[in-house]
Amino acid sequence: MALQASGNRNIQILLARRPQGRPQIEDFSVVESPIPEPGDEQVLVQALYLSLDPYMRGRMNDTKSYVPPVQIGEVMGGGVVGRVIKSADPKVPAGTMVEGLLGWQSHAVEKASRLRIVDPRLAPVSTALGVLGMPGITAYFGLLDICQPKAGETVVVSAASGAVGGVVGQIAKIRGCRTVGIVGSDAKAEYIVDDLGYDAAINHRTTPNIKGAIAAACPDGVDVYFDNVGGPITDAVVECLALHARVSLCGQISQYNNEKVELGPRNLWRLITTRSRMEGFIVFDFRDRYPEALKALAGWVSAGRIRYREDIVRGIENAPRAFLGLLEGENFGKRLIQIADDSQLPGAPS
Repeated sequence: MALQASGNRNIQILLARRPQGRPQIEDFSVVESPIPEPGDEQVLVQALYLSLDPYMRGRMNDTKSYVPPVQIGEVMGGGVVGRVIKSADPKVPAGTMVEGLLGWQSHAVEKASRLRIVDPRLAPVSTALGVLGMPGITAYFGLLDICQPKAGETVVVSAASGAVGGVVGQIAKIRGCRTVGIVGSDAKAEYIVDDLGYDAAINHRTTPNIKGAIAAACPDGVDVYFDNVGGPITDAVVECLALHARVSLCGQISQYNNEKVELGPRNLWRLITTRSRMEGFIVFDFRDRYPEALKALAGWVSAGRIRYREDIVRGIENAPRAFLGLLEGENFGKRLIQIADDSQLPGAPS
């Protein structure tokens, strides 16, 4: 199906049923509805890009979490960057590029005050969903505030080529650390070393002894571990922690599709013997400090000190399949759905 950029209908992806284990295409439905009209202080946004992120899997379950679950028949939640095409708020006129949690749909109405204005002159607008958006901000605070890395320390990052992990490793290098990334393919291993500046890479899919590989890459132990995956990889890293190590729990993608919670980890005694600290966090905890992170990230990107890679799938109707691939590690970089071409939107520059 060709990329649809405009029209008089709103294309939406709904949650059709709760997944049992790994999500299936049948857990989603694609519908069309009338394009909504903005009310007072609202704007109508036509989406350009939709962000696909692992946390969305948790929102498909009917369980208590830090955000409410998506209800059956509701639009799947997610970050979007798009152009305002109608406005009932003079502070955000038509033609403005914005970013917000507008969901898996081609058009959305939202209060203007709840949207972040995006300057397309700074970087491609898609970066507002990646390195200059939630993933980049997550990397910034999850590493610098939670782990407080020091120059000369060894930082290990799982899912190191992803939207968050790729930025974590580069910030660690900026802070003078040695970096080791754990990835799922030889191509990703080559990428994080050659393009992102990691000092070493481990392909967990082809390495029979993960603990041994981590120990060999980190002969003085792991001072900082940024955990995006959980499971056996995290168990192996914990076995290699150095004295007074810090562990940032950002994600547990290896566990999201489990129908039953796995027993473990059983090696937390290592936190006692090494006097280490393990802390979970949610990026929303740092909402008041987002401008700090975005200013730093934009500066590093502009200076070429942080590089990024985007994995773009065209067509909103392909979002479910692309999301399933994300959960299996199919993506290479930040996975986005391109919903429309900017040049085709009302108010686009000529």
